Amino acid sequence: MAVSGFEGFEKRIELQFYGDDPVTGKGLRLLDFFSLEKVLHAVQCTVVSAVGNKYFDSYVLSESSLFVYPTKIIIKTCGTTQLLKSVRLLVDYAITMGLTVCGCRYTRGSFIFPHAQPYPHTSFKEEVVYLEENLPKSLSCKKASVMNSKSCYKWHVFNACDEEHMVVMEDMQADDLYTVEICMTELDRVLAKKFFRRFNDGKNGDSAGKEMTEATGIRDVNRNALICDYAFDPCGYSMNGLDGNRYSTVHVTPEDGFSYASFECVGSVYDDREELFEFLNKVVKVFKPAALSVSTTCPSGHEMWRGVAKAIEPLGMRLRSRAADEFPAAGSVVFQTFASRQK
Repeated sequence: MAVSGFEGFEKRIELQFYGDDPVTGKGLRLLDFFSLEKVLHAVQCTVVSAVGNKYFDSYVLSESSLFVYPTKIIIKTCGTTQLLKSVRLLVDYAITMGLTVCGCRYTRGSFIFPHAQPYPHTSFKEEVVYLEENLPKSLSCKKASVMNSKSCYKWHVFNACDEEHMVVMEDMQADDLYTVEICMTELDRVLAKKFFRRFNDGKNGDSAGKEMTEATGIRDVNRNALICDYAFDPCGYSMNGLDGNRYSTVHVTPEDGFSYASFECVGSVYDDREELFEFLNKVVKVFKPAALSVSTTCPSGHEMWRGVAKAIEPLGMRLRSRAADEFPAAGSVVFQTFASRQK
């Protein structure tokens, strides 16, 4: 298969740790930038912009995003990056800081150009094997699942946790956070063109990014968020938003034929759900995709996925499929796909 475009679909890894840090309480945030660069070099990406608050540090990468909390780290990368090569390095660095990994969650959609992916991302089976080889044996509660839909898109989930410290993980997640990941394809061409920079515009990536954030309506998705944005040359865009201890992130590959955009956010299951559904509605309006999927991960017993269709269907989309599964410590994952009524 000939490679004809950039792979927008991201790979996402989330690692949870436990350990005492009585002096500063900063944990992983004390990891020096040189060490972070070494991790990202193995993944094959770099930092292009960064900002932090009292809760966590946020980095916009050349391919997506990195978030560092005291006991949690999330890396999301696109293209042909080798994301899973970060795992062993991060686990080893954490050990030197008195932290021990107690949970791992890896998710991704279906690649547009799967044959272009390098090892260990050549197949989900290969990714699972690689994770099992590079995670500590103590993470013995494992589950891998491919959540199918009626479309060509599938949602891949690998989850592992330490049975002995599952209680610790539950304590760490006392805020009952949910995670929502949206993947959008076949973006409206007129709207996608807003993510192209003008030739020789005299701007750097930061200033061009701020211009795109305002011009496209992304700034209006969450007006309370501190935005760290970046526009690539000649096209493409990334944004991290910080709102207290919550983050949101947007990534855009606007080229015709393989256009793609993603939106991810976290929040508490006790927050006003209408706020989340308003976010989803605004994001879909920014891109008007012909197809999209929404994956919702939240503690068991909380049904954050309810209302997603209600927020999206008024925009000319119809629900095509829904699949659900349960994972140790992570809770429930619900994967829903939507398509334009015109398709």
